[in-house]
Amino acid sequence: MAEKKVFSIYRFDPDKDKNPYYKEYAVDVEEGMTVLEALIKIIEKQDASLSLRFSCRMAVCGSCGVTINDSPRLACKTPVSSLKGKVIKIEPLPGMPVIKDLVVDLEPFFDNLKKVKPYLITKSPDPAKERLQTPEEREIISESADCILCGCCTTSCPVFWEDNGYLGPAAINKAFRFLFDSRDEGYEDRLSALGGIGGVSRCHHAYRCVVACPKGINTTYSIDMVKKLIVTGKKD
Repeated sequence: MAEKKVFSIYRFDPDKDKNPYYKEYAVDVEEGMTVLEALIKIIEKQDASLSLRFSCRMAVCGSCGVTINDSPRLACKTPVSSLKGKVIKIEPLPGMPVIKDLVVDLEPFFDNLKKVKPYLITKSPDPAKERLQTPEEREIISESADCILCGCCTTSCPVFWEDNGYLGPAAINKAFRFLFDSRDEGYEDRLSALGGIGGVSRCHHAYRCVVACPKGINTTYSIDMVKKLIVTGKKD
């Protein structure tokens, strides 16, 4: 049996609105419905002008990140039934410029990601076939490699809210993924970004990034390991 829920959604169109506002939509929520499915239902049945990003609907692409009841989450992975109260507040991810409604400009997020060179860097001669690593070596980076770059961890960080020059948890976690890859030789190439003013020293261990991550990645651990590497020069 469907249950009626009210979605209070942040609305802002810079072409015609002077200020943001909230608009409420009543939705008949069916069993198992996700927040994304409810938002799509609103667009299809009530208001086609509502803007949001989504693609895979399976928590793989990371594009449907929004703020749900004050917490950055993936809309496609959040069941409506998990949310308390009759009114559910939906807002764009915090700390990012709003393009329209729930769509934010992610350029600052990806600009910070580029600073850590999120790819394998090698300087030694190429092997005859491929660069190998053991299952044990792969396990070290296995969790961090699951990051889908949805931005939920970074936009949940109070340091990033105040200073988007801070690399943020996602970028540092991605740096960890490559720095601790047994095949990578790019430590010196990433050091200036990670050890600089906006680098790992800006993390104040609020742990909001760990709570926000839809993939269960311990981003604080990644940050601490990068800090340790910079201080000691050792990976263990």
